[in-house]
Amino acid sequence: MPAMAGPLTVPARAAVVGAGPAGLMAAEVLAGAGIAVDVYDAMPSAGRKFLLAGIGGLNITHSEPAAAFLSRYGDRAGAVAPLLEAFGAQAVRDWAHGLGIDTFVGSSGRVFPKEMKAAPLLRAWLHRLRGLGVRLHMRHRWLGWGAGGALDFDTPTGRAAHRPDAVVLALGGASWPRLGSDAAWVPWLAGRGVRIAPLAPANCGFETGWSQHFRERYAGQPVRAVTLSMSDEQGEWRRGGEFVVSDYGVEGSLIYAASARLREAIDRDGHAGLRLDLTPGLAIDRVAEELAWPRGSKSMANHLRARIKVDGVKAGLLREVVPAADFHDPARLARWVKSLPLTLRAPRPIEEAISSAGGVAFDAMDEHGMLRGLPGVFCAGEMLDWEAPTGGYLLTACLASGRWSGLGAVRWLAQRDGA
Repeated sequence: MPAMAGPLTVPARAAVVGAGPAGLMAAEVLAGAGIAVDVYDAMPSAGRKFLLAGIGGLNITHSEPAAAFLSRYGDRAGAVAPLLEAFGAQAVRDWAHGLGIDTFVGSSGRVFPKEMKAAPLLRAWLHRLRGLGVRLHMRHRWLGWGAGGALDFDTPTGRAAHRPDAVVLALGGASWPRLGSDAAWVPWLAGRGVRIAPLAPANCGFETGWSQHFRERYAGQPVRAVTLSMSDEQGEWRRGGEFVVSDYGVEGSLIYAASARLREAIDRDGHAGLRLDLTPGLAIDRVAEELAWPRGSKSMANHLRARIKVDGVKAGLLREVVPAADFHDPARLARWVKSLPLTLRAPRPIEEAISSAGGVAFDAMDEHGMLRGLPGVFCAGEMLDWEAPTGGYLLTACLASGRWSGLGAVRWLAQRDGA
C-alpha cells in the first residue's frame, strides 16, 4: 500500500472523478490520509476499461531495468520520471501483493497476476477502498462546473451538485469511449484556461491499402519473428517481435511500440515508412546463398519455405510488395527479404485505439499535479499528456500518476488546514 501522509486535524472531503486505475489509486491515497472520499464514474461499475484490457491476460507492469522502462515514455520521459521514481514497477508488484495478488514475470519480461485476470485484483482493491470508507457513485456523469464552482453531475435521480474540498480528475483520454473515456472534459478544462495538447490515437493500428487478394487471404494472421525498423528525425528505430495483418493494414504489439513515431511521421509527411526483416536470424549473404540454391521443379513458395523458412503470410507480404521479376534474382530477392518496405497511410480512428496521446499539459500543473489556474483541482492518468506502448507501461504510469495526484491533494488540504 502506498505511503500515506498523516491525518488532517480538520475533516475534509475529496471527490475523485473517474473510477479507473488512476482514480482508484488517488482515492486510496486520500482515504489512507483520513480524508472522506467520494468516487464518481459515468459507467455502471468501476474499472470497466481495466477489466476489458485484462481479458487476454492482465499485464500490470514490466520487469526491465528502470532506464529502459523510462525510455518507453518517449519525449515525456522527463515529466513521468518523478512519478515512476516514487512508484515504479517494483512498487506496483508490491502493491498488488499487498492486495493478496501474486505476480510472475513472463518470458517477455512482462509482469502478470498469477491468475492472469483483472477481476480478482479489482475485487480486492475495491474491498480495500470500501474498508477505508471510500464511497463509489456509479452512473454519475460529470458535466463540468456549475454555479459557484460546484461539480455538476447527471445521476440516475437527476442533476446533482457537489462541493468537495479537493478534486482529482482521472477521466481518461479519448480511446474506448463506450467505456467512458470520451474526452468530454476537454472543453470544460480548456474553457478555464488549462493548456491541453490535442488528443491523438496511440497504440493503434495503421492503414496500408492492401490489395483485395492479400486482404482476403491474410487478414487476421500474425506475422511472427520479424524485426521492424524505421528512420525519422529522431534517428533509427529497430525492434523485434510480431504484429498482425488486418483488413485495413497492420496492428499488434510491434506496431503499437512504434505508434508514436509512425503517427508523427504521417502528420509531417503524409505517410510513414517501415522496413521488415523477415528472417532476423539469417544474414543477407546467407539468405542470398540459400535462395540461389537450385530449386528444380519446386515452386517459389516451396523454395522460400524450404530454404529460408518464409511461408504463409510472410511469403504473402513478399508477393504483395516485390516486383515479379525480382523473384528470379536471388540477390535482389534477399534484399527484399531483409528490408521489405511497408507504407502506412493513416492511423486508425482514436475510438479504436487502445490508448490516446495528448491531454493536460504537464506545465499546466504544479509539481504535485494541481492545475495552476484551479486551486484544489488535480489531474491524473491517461488524461495527462503522455503515452507509452502496451506491455505494462500504461497501467504503471496511471497508477503512479494517481498516487502523485492523491498525495498532492493531501498535501494541499494539509496546508489549507494549517493555514
